[in-house]
Parts: sequence; structure tokens; C-alpha cells
Amino acid sequence: MELTPDWEFVADTVMGGVSTGEARREVVAGRNAMRLTGDVSLENDGGFVQMAFDLQPGGGPIDASAWTGVALDVRGNGEAYDLRLRTSDLSRPWQSFRCDFIAGPDWQTLTFPFSEFEPHRTEATFDPARLRRIGVLGIGRVFHADVAVAAVRLVRA
Repeated sequence: MELTPDWEFVADTVMGGVSTGEARREVVAGRNAMRLTGDVSLENDGGFVQMAFDLQPGGGPIDASAWTGVALDVRGNGEAYDLRLRTSDLSRPWQSFRCDFIAGPDWQTLTFPFSEFEPHRTEATFDPARLRRIGVLGIGRVFHADVAVAAVRLVRA
């Protein structure tokens, strides 16, 4: 199922960090995409830039239990990024379910089975029937983030 994300940019400045960047729509190597760029800094306990979207207006969950994972059409600068899922079971902004990936220099479709997402700072288990938010992050080290996403889909692997 093709998703129609309304991406938003978030950086560690929400918690006092100093990372900078932006997310903007543009044509990247011939494809319409949302492109996240920025400089990740670890100063002031920071360390991330992110583009993310809610699956429903207002942040309510959708039932994604008919699917087995998420696929991204992605291209980047060869760096490692995080794909993060949030469910309505998570109440703190630092909680998520995570999977990392390398965004290579050519467009590629990467598939992430729900079973491969690791819980972060939560005891909750991933429940696809409560999926509410998807994000792509440059995080955890000093580097220049440059990653573009042309499509996001829920898939049956």
C-alpha cells in the first residue's frame, strides 16, 4: 500500500542540541522525493536530524496488521540511517522501534520486515495494528546527512 507522507523536519534542537538541517521536496536523480540534509552534531547532548510523518492526521494509529513490513525507495550519500516506527503504545518521544540501513548513491528499494525492528527504551512489543508514525533519521555521530525518499509503502514480504 503506497503511503502519501506529509513529512516534517525535526532536529535535536527540540532538546537543546545544535544539529542543523532541513527536509524539502525536490527532484533527486530524476525522481520526486523528500530529501533530508543536515549536519549532525553531538554538542549539548544532541545528535540527530529527522524527517517523519504521522500515518493519520492528529497522530492516531492505523491497523497495518495486514502487512508484514515497510519498503522505502531511497538514495543517499553512502551513510547509515535509521528507520523508526512508533506505535500508539509508546508515550515518550525517545521510544521507538528501529532498523538501520545504508542509503547508497543509486536509487534502491529497501524492505524492512516488522520482525526486524528493535524496541528502543521501551518494554513494549511492536504491534502493527497500532502503527502511527514513520521516520528517517541521521543520528548518533558527527556527519553530514543527505538521504532522499521517493516512496514509502506497507508491503507483504
